[in-house]
Amino acid sequence: MSDKIIENNQVTIMGQVATTFEFSHEVFGEGFYTMEVLVKRLSNSEDRIPVMISERLIDVTQDYVGEYIIVQGQFRSYNRHEEQKNRLVLSVFAREVSFVESDEDMDGVKTNSIFLDGYICKAPVYRKTPLGREIADLLLAVNRPYGKSDYIPCICWGRNARFASSFEVGAHVHILGRVQSREYIKKLSETETEKRTAYEVSVSKLECQEE
Repeated sequence: MSDKIIENNQVTIMGQVATTFEFSHEVFGEGFYTMEVLVKRLSNSEDRIPVMISERLIDVTQDYVGEYIIVQGQFRSYNRHEEQKNRLVLSVFAREVSFVESDEDMDGVKTNSIFLDGYICKAPVYRKTPLGREIADLLLAVNRPYGKSDYIPCICWGRNARFASSFEVGAHVHILGRVQSREYIKKLSETETEKRTAYEVSVSKLECQEE
C-alpha cells in the first residue's frame, strides 16, 4: 500500500464472508464481482460491508460463505442511475485479500479501519438528536488518479461534529474512522416503502490541513 496514488484512501476490514460472488462488470477483459463481509463492532452488533473484487485476486467460482477474510483496499463510489436519478453506490475495492482460520485470529487487531485524505465538497450538515447528541454529516471528495474522485459520506459525533460544522467547502481534511452500514426505510410512493442500506464512514479523528 506504499503507492502514492492510493495513500489518500486506505481501508482494512476483517470479518466473515456473508454472500457468494455476484458479477458486477468487466474492464479490459478483467471481471469484477461483489460480495458482502460481516464485520463485528465492539458492541457486538455487525456492519454488512460490500466488497468489489477482481477475479484475478480470488477464485470467484468458489463459495467462501462463513470463512474469515481480511480485505485491504480503498473505499470507492460510483453513480448508478435508477428511478430517474443518480444514486451513490459505495463499496470496498479490494487490492489484497487473505484468509484466517477464525475470528479468534483477529483478536487485538483492528477489524475495521479507514484513512481518507480529501476535500469537503458540500457544506457540512450539523444537527442534534432528540436526546441532544451532536452530529455532523460531511461529504468528502477523495481524488483518484486520472482525474476521477470518490465521494464518501462521513458522520461525526460530539466534539468532532462541532469542529466539522465549521469546515468550508474546499477544506482539506484527514479522516480516521471505520466503515459502517445503516438500514433505513426509503419511501417510494404514498403506499410503497423499501428497506435499504446506507454506507458511510464513522469518524473517530479528523484534522483540517493547512494549504
